[in-house]
Amino acid sequence: MSGPWNCEEALSPEDFAAILRRAIFDCYKWHTHAEDRPVLCPFPLVLDAPTWDYLAQTAESLARETLAAEAELLARIDLHDRLGLPAKLRRVLHGSSRGSTEATARVMRFDFHWTMDGWRITEANTDVAGGFIEASGVTQLMAAHYPHCRVAGDPAGALADAIHHRVGEGATAGLMHLTVYTEDRQVMLYLGRRLKERGVSACLFDPSQLRWAGARASIACDWHAGPLDVLVRFFPAEWLPRLSAATGWQRFFASGQTPACNPGQAVLTQSKRFPLVWDRLSTPLPTWRSLLPETRSPEEVAGNGGGWVLKPALGHEGKDIGIDGVTDADAWQRIRRAAAKEPGSWVAQRRFEVLPLSTPDGLLYPCLGVYVIDGRAAGAYGRMGVRPLIDDRSREVVVLIRQSPGEGPAGAAGRHL
Repeated sequence: MSGPWNCEEALSPEDFAAILRRAIFDCYKWHTHAEDRPVLCPFPLVLDAPTWDYLAQTAESLARETLAAEAELLARIDLHDRLGLPAKLRRVLHGSSRGSTEATARVMRFDFHWTMDGWRITEANTDVAGGFIEASGVTQLMAAHYPHCRVAGDPAGALADAIHHRVGEGATAGLMHLTVYTEDRQVMLYLGRRLKERGVSACLFDPSQLRWAGARASIACDWHAGPLDVLVRFFPAEWLPRLSAATGWQRFFASGQTPACNPGQAVLTQSKRFPLVWDRLSTPLPTWRSLLPETRSPEEVAGNGGGWVLKPALGHEGKDIGIDGVTDADAWQRIRRAAAKEPGSWVAQRRFEVLPLSTPDGLLYPCLGVYVIDGRAAGAYGRMGVRPLIDDRSREVVVLIRQSPGEGPAGAAGRHL
């Protein structure tokens, strides 16, 4: 079955080394190697323009349906337990139905796989999405070496534009992230630079430094003490209850007047158990239903594990995803036991056959993430694995679009890194 994409020839070692250097110094991408191997592929994944148009329009449809379902779910507190959310989070969400925190610059990323049955998705990053450095700055660096291709977009620039449009020049954006993780900090530094280009100051801070004065957010740290005009949360919503009461983390969900990207209620659709409540919602979800595999609670498929993929309801980066014959045997058994013990915190999805792609580094399994920011497709982030599972062992790959006759230069979609 022919695929909708291909890989171009790899860059020379010299050109690739130059891109990695610029990624480090221009884009704050410090995580360039895992053990002794680059995490970035030295070649791009290339789509034709009609394929990209289809994926972009499909992602926008998914985003519209997600927001509509989320709004309904906010008031349907009877369904929150079914989503596998922690009890403390459910209690806060119950209050948010009476006055949720203001949202701005809503960011989502939908990850597409090419299968024997065409395009499929397995989940959505509706709460926290990474990959901004690779999808923006690094993509533009790579595009310069493939003049017959163009970038799909600039998600970091689109996010910075949306925040600037909301708060204006001279405003201060608080970029909240776990400071112990270099990979999180590099993303926030890059976004901070893109905001500064637009006249918006950025203050990076640890979640423990968050404070709320009434309904307005502020931070208390050595480099900034005072109010913020907007919050960007690079910290999963389900982790917020781990913070101390002094932070006032509940304001991400209820009655906060400082606009947040993303609001806490995004966790409602971030849960991989979201499909388990579809039939009890009035919101139509035709795009979701056409692309997502059949999804059940694990106890409903006990004894038939081979045909199902097991996932934690609130997992991240592919951790603890169990696929029989793909996941290491010991890990697969551990995951099965965990899902059987606490099925309400897990989900089972019907397994599909992902098709590998011939690349300069051999057969790899691609996954393409499409960003949607404030309802508009804004760019793409690619990853590739040596097995049909995208996790922390997968490599990053730049996504480019093959130029159609008469199109402008490769970098026309964005000049900034």
